[in-house]
Amino acid sequence: MGILAIFALPLLLLGISGIIHIYQSVMWLVSKSAVQNKVVVITDAISGLGKECSRVFHAGGARLVLCGRTWEKLEALYDALISVADPSVTYTPKLILLDISDINCIQDVAKEILNCYGCVDILINNASMKVKGAVQSISLELDKKIMDANYFGPVTLTKALLPNMISRKTGQIVLINSIQGKIGVPFRAAYAASKHAAVGFFDCLRAEMEGFDICVSTVSPTFICSYHRQPAAGNWEASIWKFFFRKVAYGVHPVEVAEEVLRTVSRKKQEVLIANPIPRAAVYIRTFFPELFFAIVASGIRENLKTEEEN
Repeated sequence: MGILAIFALPLLLLGISGIIHIYQSVMWLVSKSAVQNKVVVITDAISGLGKECSRVFHAGGARLVLCGRTWEKLEALYDALISVADPSVTYTPKLILLDISDINCIQDVAKEILNCYGCVDILINNASMKVKGAVQSISLELDKKIMDANYFGPVTLTKALLPNMISRKTGQIVLINSIQGKIGVPFRAAYAASKHAAVGFFDCLRAEMEGFDICVSTVSPTFICSYHRQPAAGNWEASIWKFFFRKVAYGVHPVEVAEEVLRTVSRKKQEVLIANPIPRAAVYIRTFFPELFFAIVASGIRENLKTEEEN
């Protein structure tokens, strides 16, 4: 009896792990099959996250329309995708030049996108521009540029493609946003403002599109990076404020975000937050205990100023 008890727990854990693995594998296959033959538009496809989104949707059999600012980088992405693809189950991607911050050109680009396949099933608004600095050091011109790239650009493209979806009464719009669309992080005022504005617009759009069977999803990761780094000893990034937002500092890998975007599309999730427990808790603290949140942020600012004075 004692020997059976010794082996029972490991076997039980092994069985549970096997079931979880099988479940995850099945759900991943379901996610990929959900985008098969769908026309998927990805903006800023040449970015780290854009490339990973292109990879997972291409592998799922989607008909991709990849948008980016540099033709050479789009061609390099094209070559990378078709070099590993099975031509019997994938489509050749279409390439389109698009600078999402150039609002005046978006209407013409939208027509070019629609000319590829005659429709758009899924629009993934991925393009984004970042800036870091104190409010008084960032020019108003740069503030406007950030708003063009992170708010007016995605909104303009969405509005240009929306009539096609409404006429067909089907479609999905995905906004890849940021946790900074939910909480403001010091020295990123313009970026946080643009992300807050985008969340507000697409939240309203979600409700308005309900009657047309058009799904609107927002995916809000913390800082996206291709590697993880540790703060140097004595650096203010090791402070309580940076610990509180450590996922903002260390980031999440583009592969992780891209796979979540695919799951979001296949399951038609409305809102997804990709964060570890600490920044996730920060969102709730900001909502329910704002004074505590502001105190923690203020302590980080004071520590930053103290460190600069010592240096």
